[in-house]
Amino acid sequence: MKKSYKRSRKITNGIIYIILTVMAIFWLSPIVWLLIRSFQGEKGAWITTLLPKQWTLSNYTRLFTQTDMFNYPLWFLNTFKIAVFTCIISTLLILMVSYCYSRLRFKSRKAFMNLGLVLGMFPGFMTMIAIYHILKAFGLYQSHISLILVYSSGACLAYFIPKGFFDMLPRSMDEASIIDGATRSQVFWKIIIPMSKPIVVYTALTSFLAPWLDFIFASIIMKDNYDKYTMAVGLFKMLERENLYEYFTRFCAGAVLVSIPITILFICFQGYYVEGVAGGSTKG
Repeated sequence: MKKSYKRSRKITNGIIYIILTVMAIFWLSPIVWLLIRSFQGEKGAWITTLLPKQWTLSNYTRLFTQTDMFNYPLWFLNTFKIAVFTCIISTLLILMVSYCYSRLRFKSRKAFMNLGLVLGMFPGFMTMIAIYHILKAFGLYQSHISLILVYSSGACLAYFIPKGFFDMLPRSMDEASIIDGATRSQVFWKIIIPMSKPIVVYTALTSFLAPWLDFIFASIIMKDNYDKYTMAVGLFKMLERENLYEYFTRFCAGAVLVSIPITILFICFQGYYVEGVAGGSTKG
């Protein structure tokens, strides 16, 4: 009986490993293809061989030296600035709202939570035309401030996982601190936040990713303001019909460089990220 159980378990594990390996191959293939094409010496998007006949680093160097038409360094700095400010604002808003929903009991609390749940089901790009006209009316059209406001304004709707994490922390700590004379604000900043590093890191990473990768809002708001472009918009311009042959390999190099900061962040904070998701998912 034990032998048959162990044998069936080995077979099941083997099938799972095979499935995961196949999935990994499908997932990694586009990334490997993009990396290979970024070192391609031939111009154009189409080649007749699987691997380039010529290998070069010039696609990377030209991104930072030939900036007359496509100023990649400027776009990189624009995106980094927007992502950092959005990350700070969004993280603070999400954590404060999540703590309020977790600890405070007030009238219409459940109504607000349900409203946030319903609003979160609608994709953000449904409101892009209305947002565009509102920003234009306030004179914020084609500015980085407008993008930061757009990305940060809906941050509070992402309170579910942080709230679940805060629900796991014992309320007795809050009560004991308040009895000792601490305010709600002091409890949040000096006790809860230092104990919640995993969810803080998780929230910061997700808040940083949104502006770093977004194309829709950046393209709608910036339009033809070349100097205000983010990387997503700028790289897309390289794929336009008149630029594709000359700049495709440079586009591949730029796409590879875009992924490096995100990869480094996830490698450095992987443990916190996983713990934050697991902790916040155990209780809603």
